Amino acid sequence: MTIRKSLEQLRADGLVESRQGFGWMVASQPVVQTLDTLVSIERQLARTGRTHERRILDFRFIDSPPPVKPVLGNRVLEVRRVSLVDGEPFGRVTVWCREDLGAGLSRDEVAQSSFYELLSERAAEATQTIGAEIVSETDARLLQVPPGSAVLVVRRTTIGESGQAMLMAEHSFPGHLTEFVAQLPRTRVDDSDNEAGLRLVDEAG
Repeated sequence: MTIRKSLEQLRADGLVESRQGFGWMVASQPVVQTLDTLVSIERQLARTGRTHERRILDFRFIDSPPPVKPVLGNRVLEVRRVSLVDGEPFGRVTVWCREDLGAGLSRDEVAQSSFYELLSERAAEATQTIGAEIVSETDARLLQVPPGSAVLVVRRTTIGESGQAMLMAEHSFPGHLTEFVAQLPRTRVDDSDNEAGLRLVDEAG
């Protein structure tokens, strides 16, 4: 009872927090990511003074997985990594890069810089989806979260200035470590048919 009261007081003081399935933990400020500009998470973190590190797990050229092949072609560079913020696991990231664009890249380069900084073609636009999913066993270990907990899964397809797709990426973030903020232009506030907004997931599809 004494321990419980002490934890409740620490929570009231903003020093610890509790979450279903996680237990008690030191309170942390979520990383805020914007949705209105096409920038890397590293640039957004730099503005807040927080440190970011890429830990490369896989760097290899492979036959494209089924969802990637129609978009990027038969062969891609696949880079899988864990992103660390202030030394702690923050997200699992898998990037698939079109083979001709990734041919000159090295493992060390993708560990130090984002694809947007490294590729010869500049990004022009992207389509991004964000949904809640149950963490996989592999990601639970990498992100140090309990099995069965929820994660935000972000999938992005980036189009280059040539009009061709250049990158596809999948990010898995523990739900308590990040939040996404979108700036809505006035012209879209009352547009109920806006295709870029909220939509229901078709489970049958």
